[in-house]
Amino acid sequence: MKIGVPIEIKNNENRVGMTPSGVFELTKRNHTVYVQKNAGFNSGFLDEDYTGAGATILETIEDVYAIAEMIVKVKEPIEHEYSLIKPDQIVFTYFHFASSEVLTNAMIKSKSICIAYETVEDADGTLPLLIPMSEVAGRMSVQQGAKYLEKPIMGRGILLGGVPGVPPAKVLILGAGVVGYQAAKMASGLGASVHILDINMKALRYVSDSMPNNVVSEFSSEYNIRKHIKDSDLIIGGVLIKGAKAPKLITRDMLKDMRPGTVMVDVAVDQGGCFETTRPTTHQDPTYIIDEVVHYSVANMPGAVPYTSTMALTNVTLPYVVKLANQGWEKACENSPSLAKGLNIVKGDIVYKEIAEAFDLEFADV
Repeated sequence: MKIGVPIEIKNNENRVGMTPSGVFELTKRNHTVYVQKNAGFNSGFLDEDYTGAGATILETIEDVYAIAEMIVKVKEPIEHEYSLIKPDQIVFTYFHFASSEVLTNAMIKSKSICIAYETVEDADGTLPLLIPMSEVAGRMSVQQGAKYLEKPIMGRGILLGGVPGVPPAKVLILGAGVVGYQAAKMASGLGASVHILDINMKALRYVSDSMPNNVVSEFSSEYNIRKHIKDSDLIIGGVLIKGAKAPKLITRDMLKDMRPGTVMVDVAVDQGGCFETTRPTTHQDPTYIIDEVVHYSVANMPGAVPYTSTMALTNVTLPYVVKLANQGWEKACENSPSLAKGLNIVKGDIVYKEIAEAFDLEFADV
């Protein structure tokens, strides 16, 4: 198979879809890998690293899309890429279709095979290709939140862990999944007072059993959320409904109950966000303020730490890339129920129910 790895052209996206190690694994199986010039540079991989592993370097993104039978990347295609995607071309990446009707319609029109990292699902319900980026984003949410609590950036002016004689900041985390757990781990390690809410008692029991005493688990309800936002300094949204839009757990009217300088970090922004006032931002312009509340909602948080993120992501995506290359998408999905769950749009048909429901479009049950 001919496999293409383009440069990520989304704002400040520094990751790359494949490392030289991945190229080596594919070329030794007689596949051909085309990597766009400087695609790996921001993640710490040089063109000579790729050619040394057997890749062919192409000058432009147009060249890569034109020759490849499968595109392997990190983030969803943006408008410039829509016309480059060909019928029957496999595109293997994060899509998060439920947050963008424009992207959904563009991929329907392309007649390509859209396989989304975020909906590849194992038999136990876990999302193996989403977990590593959720781990990165969960940890980063505290790192970024702590920074934006500083007064020069319009935060409350609070040190997350406090100091002797001064109490620490209070961190409220919505969701005890991978993002929430990793956020709690970081915040508690910095000495913050952490409250983590979820409706999944199994997840809450795990948090309670494994976290230090400065982490308190509590069942999530609107009443409890409204109670905690009044004295929380940092609020982190980490809820996920597989393939669907995130529920709005904090509404616009709740902002009036928060203290000026409260920071809200919405890690669910890729799925539409779990705060009503969320809108996607970039690393270049990451925050905005509504009712004196600082909002941080960068849609590709792990892109700020591209070496770590690229290594963590490609560790889990490469085995699926090899399957797709060796067997073709139909046989690979037939042989791997986990990979089959990643099929979102196939040759113009929406085959993932939650995407069709998000935009009231026709669902092709295959």
